[in-house]
Amino acid sequence: MKGLILSGGEGTRLRPLTHTRAKQLVPIANKPVLFYGIEDMAAAGITDIAIVVGDTHQEIRDAVGDGSRFGVSVTYIRQRAPLGLAHCVLIARDFLGDDCFVMYLGDNMLEQGLAEFVESFEKSREQTPSLMGDAGPSRAQILLTPVDNPSSFGVAEIGPDGDVVNLVEKPTDPPSNLALVGVYIFDSCIHDAVAAIEPSARGELEITDAIDWLIQNGSRVRHQLLEGWWIDTGKKDPLLECNRLVLDTVARRVDGAVDDASKVEGRVVVSEGAKIVKSTIRGPAVIGANTRIENTFIGPYTSIGDECVITDAELDHSVVLEGCCIDGTNRITDSLIGQHVQVTRSPERRQASRLMLGDHSNLELG
Repeated sequence: MKGLILSGGEGTRLRPLTHTRAKQLVPIANKPVLFYGIEDMAAAGITDIAIVVGDTHQEIRDAVGDGSRFGVSVTYIRQRAPLGLAHCVLIARDFLGDDCFVMYLGDNMLEQGLAEFVESFEKSREQTPSLMGDAGPSRAQILLTPVDNPSSFGVAEIGPDGDVVNLVEKPTDPPSNLALVGVYIFDSCIHDAVAAIEPSARGELEITDAIDWLIQNGSRVRHQLLEGWWIDTGKKDPLLECNRLVLDTVARRVDGAVDDASKVEGRVVVSEGAKIVKSTIRGPAVIGANTRIENTFIGPYTSIGDECVITDAELDHSVVLEGCCIDGTNRITDSLIGQHVQVTRSPERRQASRLMLGDHSNLELG
């Protein structure tokens, strides 16, 4: 089985940060979102992976490389314009061949791994014809989760036998509350489907239309319900929530230097080369390599990137990327701060700040 990770989106909902970086490389607990998906595929035994990339292709290539650091082989496929998820399958035809494959949205984060999802699909195709039913072996499997607002998602209708009988994109009258999560498995029949469908009203080849084409042409589409949380990290607040959830799983590790006047409380990672001076770090939190924290309080659910300098400040529930300098600020909370940003405070400012700053910004809080 092969893997197809879609990382061609422009990240408009994370601007200004994504004016200068791929949204799939924004870090969660100091690790790019995209890396979690690659690692999940490797853990499921998928070692031949293609990544569909767009305008930020070089940045993603530089970050991921040939995949050897993850124990996989990575091929890059350029999508010249965001023409839909099914279009990604269309342009990946040569790479995919006739193999089954997992398709994964590169800005998604799942608590559940992929191994059981893949194993379930493979077992379903090994069943005897009598157990498969009239429709034969499964041609696709989708991951679903109940949501409170199904009209905002692609929604599945499930038949009495457990197979998917209908898919609707953002329906005004949803047939269920089961939304597509953004993880799919297909066999080679999907290539006929993506070649047969027409672009939607928004000019894209929709994967929901392709899956529905399979159903209408007699193919079995199975589903599995998601276990645990799922977050689309394409907006600031969901990204910060995802950072919180992942930080809840970290184990305490202090590889850097902590002086006697400092406190490191709870599940905190202090990376090699980091220095904590006259400060309090209250976990869960991650402090990047070669970062200096001085006369500062770092509160729970905060990730500080590598090579940062933070002095006389207070931060919590925030993600700070590498190379930032934050000096003399009152409380910064619920914030996403790009790389090489400088934040200072004028003496008059007292209230807390909520920030979303692109790379190389220079901000004085007045």
